[in-house]
Amino acid sequence: MQVGIGILGYQRYIAKGAGYDAWISVLITGLSLHVILWMIYKICETVNGDLVSAHTFVFGNVLGKALSSLSILYYCAYAIAIVRSYVEIIQVWMFHDMSTFWFSLAIMLLVVYIVFGGFRTVVGIAFFSIVLPSYLIFTFVFAFKYSNFQNLLPIFDHSLKEFAVSAKNMSLSYLGFEVVLFCFPFIKEPEKSKKWAHLGVLVTTLLYTGLTVLTFAYFSEETLKRTIWPTLQMWRISELPFVERLEYIGIANWLLIILPNICLSVWIASRIIKQVVNLKQKISVLLIASLCIIIPVFFQKREEIMLLDRYISEMGFWLTYVYIPFLFTSVLIAKKVKGK
Repeated sequence: MQVGIGILGYQRYIAKGAGYDAWISVLITGLSLHVILWMIYKICETVNGDLVSAHTFVFGNVLGKALSSLSILYYCAYAIAIVRSYVEIIQVWMFHDMSTFWFSLAIMLLVVYIVFGGFRTVVGIAFFSIVLPSYLIFTFVFAFKYSNFQNLLPIFDHSLKEFAVSAKNMSLSYLGFEVVLFCFPFIKEPEKSKKWAHLGVLVTTLLYTGLTVLTFAYFSEETLKRTIWPTLQMWRISELPFVERLEYIGIANWLLIILPNICLSVWIASRIIKQVVNLKQKISVLLIASLCIIIPVFFQKREEIMLLDRYISEMGFWLTYVYIPFLFTSVLIAKKVKGK
């Protein structure tokens, strides 16, 4: 969930804050996520359930379900944003006249088929989305030849406020690990899963930090400001005997990377609907998939898509860094009060 569309263009946004010192913010933000992840596990262990159980435990049945309903909107919007952003990349880089509707339909038919297979199938797709496209990491080796790592000097040349701006912008790209709040009841041995969850966050942190350093070494600051998808641009200089345009292969493979992001979002939203209003999960999956097909058609301009992504990112930021610590504190207080 942490690696998706955002990794193709996050470098441009984090550089707006601390410039080419922003790689430090990337590292610090990644390390801060371990605290949030620890809180998530504590919440789930205390209520012995997921986010819906935590809301019911703290706020009661009616208010708890009302708060849980907000997560439905968030994950539906999250899935819509991923679908529309990926279709935009296809339209800009490969097929300019491709229909947003028909390609969204093709993606969502595959998503519905996977989600109907159950949570095990979704997890299986998530596993393969890591293993199969992992070779793409080695394609960035070509960029080293044209990189100047002196671009990163001098280090610590920005104020704490600028570092904070970059850290906030970077935290938006790290979103996704909070799905543990919803998957916890399905983990057979939750205690053993903790180290793997933290290891996953650490690997993502190192991946983002390494790619940030390479991007800053490859692009000048002025060039980066005008580059929408820096990761894709670095693929353009790759030369192999059997393929001329490596970015086409990268974009095609990226469908496998974003597929579990969409599947998990749809599964989470449909599961919450089942818990809150007792609607069959298969019916809610079809409803959410219909929204993911129809709504992206109304976002045609680049500015509109950016605005959609920004709103989703802001919602994710407040959920992760504000609401989860608040809920963590509330659960501990409720446990103490009920204990007495």
